Amino acid sequence: MDKLTIVTRASQLALWQAYHIKDRIEKARPELEVELMEITSRGDKILDRPLALVGGKGHFTKELEDEMLAGRAQMAVHSLKDVPTFIPEGLELAAITERQDQSDVFLSHRFSSLEALPEGAVVGTTSLRRRMQLLQRRPDLIVKDLRGNVNTRLRKLAEGQYDAIILAYIGLARLDLLKEIPHVQKLEWMIPPMGQAALGIEILSGDEELRHLAMELDDPETHLCTEIEREFVAAVGAGCSAPVAVNARIIDGELDLRAMLGYPDASEVLYEELVLPMEEATGAGKRLAEKMIADGALELLAEAEKRAFKEERPERL
Repeated sequence: MDKLTIVTRASQLALWQAYHIKDRIEKARPELEVELMEITSRGDKILDRPLALVGGKGHFTKELEDEMLAGRAQMAVHSLKDVPTFIPEGLELAAITERQDQSDVFLSHRFSSLEALPEGAVVGTTSLRRRMQLLQRRPDLIVKDLRGNVNTRLRKLAEGQYDAIILAYIGLARLDLLKEIPHVQKLEWMIPPMGQAALGIEILSGDEELRHLAMELDDPETHLCTEIEREFVAAVGAGCSAPVAVNARIIDGELDLRAMLGYPDASEVLYEELVLPMEEATGAGKRLAEKMIADGALELLAEAEKRAFKEERPERL
């Protein structure tokens, strides 16, 4: 292999991530020519409504996968949280990079913290997962949809359209945007989504040289934890936009697995946690999912989908 084409979304954050992987590969394989192919995904084009209302999966990955399957690229770099648990035939999720800070972060120009927000304050987030956890803690807040790329969201906050917004810490840190915000608070209590703060390296199947190259980017501990998270999400049948939080961590030699799902308005929520010795980690995601399914998780998620952004759905005539 003399040349590698990496396909990526064209957003600022996605390009940062793709260039990061490109640099790592070039340092490891200086003889290899590496180029980027920029694609605007469906999820980047739909800005007039929440993706939870659009339906389907793979809003940020399908077009990239199509380029690989057509033979125009051999590798894709994704934010792992955007990668559906189903990988199309002919492709494989070969590597997962070391996970960075997974925190969600509170941002405001007027208020120092979530606790300082007055009753009825407007908080922006598109994530049903964040909405659920935020309203469970502060049911007095008004949560409104927030779409657009990172800079667009920060501009809307600066313009006063929201009293505060919640975003992933890692994206802001990678783009060096935190210094622009007067008040920043990490929400350590908020459970992140499957795969947050890790990159997924997807490749064409059947190429051993390509697989070996991708595996040089893999972090075994992150791979194990995120595979457990993905196993959980697959077992409950949730898409990337569903109100589902799941996080696996290795703490003092044990696996700590937490999961939460429920209605976007937090009126009904299921929460479970498993702490297991590492020798019992295999299959932990499925086991936790089965426990929550026995407690009504599937029915809860089906109703959650009906309720999602109900105020933004046009009424049928």
